[in-house]
Amino acid sequence: MAKLYDLLLTDVRFREGLTACMNCGICTAICPAAEFYTYDPRQICNTVQTRDEEKIEALLKSDTIWYCGQCMSCKTRCPRGNAPALVISVLRKQSQELGYFTESEKGRQQYAIKRTVGENITGIGYCVTVEKIVPDMHPEQGPVWKWYYENAEEVVDRLGGNYRKEGPGALRIIPQVSMDEIQRIFEVTGGKKLQDSIEDFSEDKATEMDIKFNDTIEGNDYFNHLYTTNSGNHQK
Repeated sequence: MAKLYDLLLTDVRFREGLTACMNCGICTAICPAAEFYTYDPRQICNTVQTRDEEKIEALLKSDTIWYCGQCMSCKTRCPRGNAPALVISVLRKQSQELGYFTESEKGRQQYAIKRTVGENITGIGYCVTVEKIVPDMHPEQGPVWKWYYENAEEVVDRLGGNYRKEGPGALRIIPQVSMDEIQRIFEVTGGKKLQDSIEDFSEDKATEMDIKFNDTIEGNDYFNHLYTTNSGNHQK
């Protein structure tokens, strides 16, 4: 396998996101995530610039790279035009491709995102839609959401939408021709391959952790474990 730093260099986002970092720390000062998490984008850039394979591998296996919210505040303030958030994106992708994401709690949660948002996009054409936000799994939404969930079709249609029906309007059924195009986009861009990688490495991790794993969300103990487990060690 090529050196990790060399693999990072193959991604144009890395080459554009880290060209002349002088470790001034402005990115960390402006970063919303750094205020709440043990997270320092300046230190991440510094670590990557050392080209130290062990340190980069440790980053790929850590919770740290999953704290970034991709708000790009760092890019707007960097005096040299760097974008630590882009560096983070490339580190995340490499972690997923190599399976290192399963070594951290926040990394493992990428499987839950793939099974929800990821499969929503390729399956129904939406990141999130009403029927996917089941009240039992989202108690934080409260009683108003439960009522909306149970009466979605009536409410959406009254507001001018077209809930789960053919034709134009918000929350409509996406035509098959558009769904086929989405599938092709994922295939051509490598998105499907990355999703498969997340799935395969997650199944291996579930086996290692001796937790039941299957092809659905229902009855998938590994998914439920990731969805509900929080060590509480992430915030400052």
